[in-house]
Amino acid sequence: MLTFLRFARAHTIIGTSLSIICLYVLAARLTGEYDIWLLLLTLLSCLAANVYITGLNQLTDVEIDKINKPYLPLASGAYSIRTGRNIVIVSLIISIIVALLSTRFLITTVLLSLLIGTAYSLPPLRLKRFPFWAAFCILAVRGLLVNLLLYLHFQFAFNGGTAIPTVVWLLTAIIFAFSIIIAWYKDLPDTAGDAAYDIDTLSLRIGRQSVWRMGAWLLSLVFIIGGGLAYYYGYSALAVGQLALLLGLALAGSRLDLQNQQSIARYYQSIWILFFLEYSIFALLG
Repeated sequence: MLTFLRFARAHTIIGTSLSIICLYVLAARLTGEYDIWLLLLTLLSCLAANVYITGLNQLTDVEIDKINKPYLPLASGAYSIRTGRNIVIVSLIISIIVALLSTRFLITTVLLSLLIGTAYSLPPLRLKRFPFWAAFCILAVRGLLVNLLLYLHFQFAFNGGTAIPTVVWLLTAIIFAFSIIIAWYKDLPDTAGDAAYDIDTLSLRIGRQSVWRMGAWLLSLVFIIGGGLAYYYGYSALAVGQLALLLGLALAGSRLDLQNQQSIARYYQSIWILFFLEYSIFALLG
């Protein structure tokens, strides 16, 4: 199980799960409708798509991962290429079949995510080679498709509605900006392998220090502006939550040593933890 979680990239599985649960809770709270089977089918389809995307990325990056992430199953030899390929194919099939059993919004979300994830990793496009397009892929899926289309998926399944409330627009705006930082920071620990295999990243272009500073300032502004907007629209508890996340970001930054690879990796994981908490705050207080 641990090997599979490493292959699926546990932090992305948690992030996807929390985003889906949060959007389900928001839709259920606003419509007064509940359907646990709808939630479970959505989780199954989207998590299978998640495994396909992360697995495909590893299949195309085995040599790079031997430098950057030698603990991953394909790079370490815990999984053979054939095993990895089989998991990816089965995940692709499950994600599409389950989505086809549900609303058009889930089908659109899953198919577009799969297409973008494929273009991110596979030649001839292999968009991960280019900083702008790599960031675009992450922004499109985690920033827009997941939040807007999955909320519409749940709402449409509940009562046929297609209106997006203010709280979901606010969540989408915050997560969109969050996704920019994740797109920038994901390469902070990986400069050695990326440089060796000509993967152009922002960290290689302008240096780790500059990338960290830009991301920290932007995410700080996101929490400040997001908190202000939440308070303005009457979500006082959400505003307090943004302040708490800002303090968490400051604490993580105070412990960062950009000369230490483990410290950089821990900092990147702390950004994902803040991402998880953001969705949790909206689910509980939105």
